[in-house]
Amino acid sequence: MCQWKEWKKPKTKVRNLMGLGVPKQQAYKWGNSRKKYWGIAKSPIPLRTLTNSYWESRRLKSLYVRYSQLRQT
Repeated sequence: MCQWKEWKKPKTKVRNLMGLGVPKQQAYKWGNSRKKYWGIAKSPIPLRTLTNSYWESRRLKSLYVRYSQLRQT
């Protein structure tokens, strides 16, 4: 949801989705969606493109993994 909100404009959303490997037609469809941020967050396209590997490539760590590590100690 936060990433979608950060991209702001539909043109930016379409360009970034295409950069993540989404076909042009689907990127246009989802980038120009009128759904609100939380409504789009659980949609198929962002779930397939903004995966854990995407976040790891941006050097962001999983809160779930950190929680699991702390929980075991």
